[in-house]
Amino acid sequence: QVQVVESGGGLVQPGGSLRLSCAMSGSLSKLFAMGWSRQAPGKSRETVATSSTGGDINYSDSVKGRFTISRENDKNTVYLQMNSLKSEDRAMYYCHADPDNWYARQITRGASVWGQGTQVTVSS
Repeated sequence: QVQVVESGGGLVQPGGSLRLSCAMSGSLSKLFAMGWSRQAPGKSRETVATSSTGGDINYSDSVKGRFTISRENDKNTVYLQMNSLKSEDRAMYYCHADPDNWYARQITRGASVWGQGTQVTVSS
């Protein structure tokens, strides 16, 4: 069973930085597109960063230039480096593994795998 587990959330002041980590079970992360999404209270879920197996990286406009997604496939870990944090970045952040190729779709039957989330609070 494929699982992803986030860590690294916490309380940070505006303008500060945090790095979130996402560990994936098994030696499978290189087979999956990986992404980070967030959900703030009363708001819909927003995908903020994605990294495909082909190397394509995308960011939402709200975090572009401030957040960086990276992956270490040999460690089965994906990171989200968050700089210049703002109060509006406060949210529960979720890591997800998305099958973007035939091999990955066989493993999860086409389903994405989501973690439980890690809370990020930006406040002075």
